[in-house]
Amino acid sequence: QVQLVESGGGLVQPGGSLRLSCTASGSFFSIRSMGWYRQAPGQQREMVAALSSGSTSYASSVKGRFTVSRDNAKNTVSLQMNSLKPEDTAVYYCWIAIGGEDYWGKGTLVTVAS
Repeated sequence: QVQLVESGGGLVQPGGSLRLSCTASGSFFSIRSMGWYRQAPGQQREMVAALSSGSTSYASSVKGRFTVSRDNAKNTVSLQMNSLKPEDTAVYYCWIAIGGEDYWGKGTLVTVAS
């Protein structure tokens, strides 16, 4: 059983910063990929940032503003979000891939508003 616990969401003004963190626990050997997705109201879930096999991917809308990082020793993935915009408002989900299985966190709400 794999569990993901997210933290760091909240309300921030446009132009502000937030840092999301996610820690994986449970019985597994290694995590192949880690990252973050988000889902805004009325929209489909979309990839925000992902780390896989040494490569990093970002959605074009966040490139240059968001930075994803992982700590393999702690099974943690973080998302540093800078220069936040109202359109970044969404529920952010932590994602990890172990073998052929995907696992998701419950989500943390990020609201960007003045």
